Amino acid sequence: MIESATTSLESQFDIRPAVSDLNRDGVATFWVDREKLHLILSFLKEKITSPYRMLYDLTAVDERTRVHRPVEETSAFTVVYHLLSFERNEFIRIKTALEESALSLDTVTDLWPAANWYEREVWDMFGIRFTGHPYLRRILMPPTWEGHPLRKDHPARATEMGQFRLPQAKQEAEQEALRFRPEEWGMQRTRAGSEILFLNVGPQHPGTHGVLRVVLQLDGEEIVDAVPEIGFHHRGAEKMGERQTWHTFIPYTDRIDYLAGVINNLAYLVAVEKLTGITVPPRGQVIRVMLSELFRIISHLVWYGTFAQDLGQLSPVFYTFNDRERALSIIEAICGARMHPNWFRIGGVAQDLPHGWDAMFRDFLAYLPPRLAEYDREVMRNRIFQGRTKGVGSMTTGEAIEWGVTGPALRACGLDWDFRKKQPYSGYEQFEFDIPTGKHGDCFDRAAVRVEEMRQSLRIIEQCVNHMPEGPYKSDNPLATPPIKDRTMHDIETLITHFLSVTWGPVIPPGEALGTIEAAKGNNGYYLISDGGTNSYRTRIRTPSFAHMQMLPLLCRGRMIPDLFAVLGAMDYVLADVDR
Repeated sequence: MIESATTSLESQFDIRPAVSDLNRDGVATFWVDREKLHLILSFLKEKITSPYRMLYDLTAVDERTRVHRPVEETSAFTVVYHLLSFERNEFIRIKTALEESALSLDTVTDLWPAANWYEREVWDMFGIRFTGHPYLRRILMPPTWEGHPLRKDHPARATEMGQFRLPQAKQEAEQEALRFRPEEWGMQRTRAGSEILFLNVGPQHPGTHGVLRVVLQLDGEEIVDAVPEIGFHHRGAEKMGERQTWHTFIPYTDRIDYLAGVINNLAYLVAVEKLTGITVPPRGQVIRVMLSELFRIISHLVWYGTFAQDLGQLSPVFYTFNDRERALSIIEAICGARMHPNWFRIGGVAQDLPHGWDAMFRDFLAYLPPRLAEYDREVMRNRIFQGRTKGVGSMTTGEAIEWGVTGPALRACGLDWDFRKKQPYSGYEQFEFDIPTGKHGDCFDRAAVRVEEMRQSLRIIEQCVNHMPEGPYKSDNPLATPPIKDRTMHDIETLITHFLSVTWGPVIPPGEALGTIEAAKGNNGYYLISDGGTNSYRTRIRTPSFAHMQMLPLLCRGRMIPDLFAVLGAMDYVLADVDR
């Protein structure tokens, strides 16, 4: 039997788990002194039995206006580390309290390369410095931005910030701030006596899916290094989550991975329902699974066609987008919307399935498999496609874990890790499906895994259609919003309750919870803190694309310029998922 992390930490460092009653997700939580933080994180990653090898997330909390606080925490800011152990199949949460007069910690980039961007984000959003970080500068906000947006004293709306003006001098200063200076990144302008070329790819390049800038350091056509610059899509999603009510933030989640629809809702609601203790009825769970898997297929179809297009095949994108339209017509019939259906609710779904829903699904289940077989012949077996993807952008399982890679990209390395199987949610443990894996962790294997995932999603959908439970589609818990209207009009008290529940939303009990799901592009997680109000005190959104994009330089070094677009296409990212 593996010794628990609690026992190991108690024996090695004499620290005990937090005793706060605010923990709603069961994740073991430890408060660590800043002086011991690096040592303890190193122990958890490298020395403990069955180590926590992945830095799943790193964020911070401005505690200064919080009322319901853990008994262990009395300072101004908290830095939170979530680590994941694959062998233990569990998370651990490490917290460090910081005073406003001493907002700094030692970097952990020497332990996890993935910490680089996460620490930059914490500095950008909260102003917490990380001593020893190789290049601590803003990452999501413009370099000239003043203040740190996720602090509680930073305005949440543009109307609170005064009229925006852009005089000529300011515009020129903004442009100058965007100038790339290789020396700041430790790059040389010459190599072996020849001059190095620096090439801007983006931020508006037709080869990328969204607004992204990649600065390439080139020796001829060979990529010596690459610097991804993100943030062009940043729109303050976490700040919005702390401004909106628990219920009215649901539509905003649709816009994170805007190709994955209701999957975004589910990641958020898993965390909310842990905070509230709400149990979704069986019918609501199966409806959620059915639509989530349909959106997984929709997302993968967009990736499939555009990836082939990135590599020079023009026909597949028209075919896969036509298939996507068929799937979106089902979404539209059920939800009334297409890309952003905003259809899941706290405790279930917005409405029951309409008449004839099963026939639409059965038609699609019969239609898509022959199409996927045709695409196998056109794309996956095409020798030019294979030549552009096999051996390109390879990563090992160890590298993937070090960089926080999840989802199809991790499984392409050979690790059969899928949160639907390992940490089931929404009743996924009731379904039979396989976890496709690869062997080489290259662009081809990442493609092959996603193609097979679509077939497995069809298996899950078929089980949903054949075994859809009867009963309610939503919990009758009073915190489920908006409430079912069966008894709303009986008397003034129930009418008032309904009115307040819809306009204000539920009052969520104080606490914190991490909700994690297997989204279309990898693991999507929400770390939510409630202060006992109608909105979230802290909304942290952990997205897969943020971690994956950080790995781009490693996958491109030593390759040719065309390989960059194969790596980007196989990554299957969405810039809104990166930038939030």
